[in-house]
Amino acid sequence: MRLGIIGATGGIGSRVVTEALRRGHHVTAFSRDATRIREDRANIVWKSVDVLDAASITAVLPGLDVLISGYQPGNAAKDFNDTVARSIADPTVYATAARALVKALESHPRTRLIVIGGAGSLESEPGLVRADSDDLLYESLDQLGLPREYAAAVRGHRDALNVLRTSNRLWTYFSPAEEIAPGERTGRFRIGGDQAVLDADGRSRISFEDAAVALLDEAELPRFVQRRFTIGY
Repeated sequence: MRLGIIGATGGIGSRVVTEALRRGHHVTAFSRDATRIREDRANIVWKSVDVLDAASITAVLPGLDVLISGYQPGNAAKDFNDTVARSIADPTVYATAARALVKALESHPRTRLIVIGGAGSLESEPGLVRADSDDLLYESLDQLGLPREYAAAVRGHRDALNVLRTSNRLWTYFSPAEEIAPGERTGRFRIGGDQAVLDADGRSRISFEDAAVALLDEAELPRFVQRRFTIGY
């Protein structure tokens, strides 16, 4: 399979690249400026793309079976605080990226799109979306050690999901667990739909490595076309 991965230097994106190569896929890895990348692995090429520009995305789509977007306005793997600040400054970028991706796919309707989004749009109980409630959202942000101003970015991710939900393209939206960080690749996790998957302690958590496993599983064997899914331990 030929996979395109936007945000390939990020925390999740870099693991998705590694997982895809491990499984023998051919990868086109995208970043804002691919000229800075030094790569010696087989079956991967790097290209530059502007995920906020539909024409830029359209130009790199030929030949791809699946496009996975882990776009963030910054690189949280290198500077987490900068990414948080950028996300707060302009939370509309997530929906802008979603619209550009959907527009680009108009000329490549057979290409699948998987967008890595946020956990804030998950339901805490049926019909109750965390991002729609100040109290629930602030509680989550406080627990995660994020500023309450980041609520705007959480809602920006929710808006991006809503953009996809109005599209007839072959999209999938992935909401990772609330707590996500570098860790082990266990391959053992549970899959959910619109509600967070909680462990025995009531925590929603996953490693970057297992998030990559789940994303590649979905790329290889689609289960959530025009739907959202999530995972957790």
